[in-house]
Formats: sequence, C-alpha cells, structure tokens
Amino acid sequence: MRKSTRQNAPISPTDRSLPIALLRAREKVMGPIREMLAKVGVTEQQWRVLRVLDEIGPSDASEIARRACLLMPSLTRIIQTLCENDLVTRKPDVADRRRQIIEITSTGRVLIAQNMAQSRQIASDLEGRFGRQNISQLLDLLNALDEM
Repeated sequence: MRKSTRQNAPISPTDRSLPIALLRAREKVMGPIREMLAKVGVTEQQWRVLRVLDEIGPSDASEIARRACLLMPSLTRIIQTLCENDLVTRKPDVADRRRQIIEITSTGRVLIAQNMAQSRQIASDLEGRFGRQNISQLLDLLNALDEM
C-alpha cells in the first residue's frame, strides 16, 4: 500500500482543491452549452470569439484572445476557420498594416441570434438550480480572483 504524500506536505484534499473544483464546476456549466454548440456546428472557442466580437465590435487579435481566454496560436486557427465559414472577416488595420482587424459578419450575428434564446434558457436553468444570488456572488469572486 502506497503512503499518502499528504503526511509530508500540507495540501488540501482533492475535494477542497481550487483547481479541481474549478474544473468540475466548468464541466457542470459547459455540458448543456456543449450540447447546444454541437447542434450548431461550432466549438466552444469559436462561440467565445463570436460572442466577444458581437459584444465589442471589430477588434484586433490580441484583444479578442484576452477577452475570449485564448492563446494567440489557437486564436489564429479559430479565426481562419471562422473566416472560411463566413462567420468573421479580417482586414488590415488602416493605422497599422501589420495588425488585422477581425469583425463578425452578418452570418455570424445570425448564428448568435438564432441560439441566444437557448443560451439564455441554459443560463436561466442554472440560475434556477444554483440561485441568482449565488451566481452573482460566484461571478464577483471569480472576477476578483482574475484581477489578482
């Protein structure tokens, strides 16, 4: 029988581990969203990029990557796929020709609009089970953690 390393180091059990708890919570939240996106034919990452662009308007890749929580190499591939599917366009920045400005297309906006009711329903179901106040408090705490 293997001896637990827990005796040697003060570490929380896995059921009290923040990284593991965050992963478990993410999977619980993302399950219904993944089902919706599978029917639409876009990935979680593509959906995040489309949502960010719909929210903030045309933007450069670094801002999109930051807001959509993506690494630049991944974003480059995602943008390429979204361009091929006519969901976004990219064009050189007028002020700095080295930069590209990415913009959601009308097709991308339609895709979001067609799925917004279901997305809201998923959020409403979660709120009904977990509680509006708990979700608000959790978002405040997670945003504070992100700002550290």
